[in-house]
Amino acid sequence: MGNKIGRKYGISRRYGVSLWGQAKDPVNSRKYPPGEHGTSGFKRFSDFGKQFAAHNKLKAYYNLRTSRQFKNTFVKAKRMVKKVGNIIDSFTGLLESRLMSVLYRSGLASTIFTARQFVSHNHVTVNDKMVNIASYTVKPGDLIKIKKKLIHSNGKKESEVQLGVLESSSYLKIDFCIEDKQEYYTIEYLRMPKFSEIPYPIDMEINLIVEFFSR
Repeated sequence: MGNKIGRKYGISRRYGVSLWGQAKDPVNSRKYPPGEHGTSGFKRFSDFGKQFAAHNKLKAYYNLRTSRQFKNTFVKAKRMVKKVGNIIDSFTGLLESRLMSVLYRSGLASTIFTARQFVSHNHVTVNDKMVNIASYTVKPGDLIKIKKKLIHSNGKKESEVQLGVLESSSYLKIDFCIEDKQEYYTIEYLRMPKFSEIPYPIDMEINLIVEFFSR
């Protein structure tokens, strides 16, 4: 996990943006690419280069491990266009429906990387069944549970958790409950969000990604 976090800052600096909007991101103080020749400035991209850069930024933002996984999500989104309305809403909606994305967007996981760790370490249930696949697609009406003590053991204070819950997205509902003397936060996934509802910290240029996959 540490190596991945190190690489994520490299991605931010490569494209000159704070990809996750974090104040500690080195790009905020070093506004040039990493590497020996980084101080010479950013390269000018061709049309394909712009598409590929947009692809890399969104792929990194959602912590997808492979480009094949990313492309498969786009292919699935194309099949949903008639139901959802347009390819951008269906594509980003599917990315937001991944289990680790739901945890991250709820405010209970401070980063997308922490959210993946919660899932892969068997700390998360969906409809009372253990799920350890971070890419698992959550459906409207599904209930996700995670133990309160786990949140606090990973450095989130009560006030920070409550702030995350209060500011959570409109397509999620978060409750605190006690079951069998175990304290849980429960997230209910209400619906797939539209692109306009997703609080990206930067312009993700989804239209360029659609062009990239439609070549």
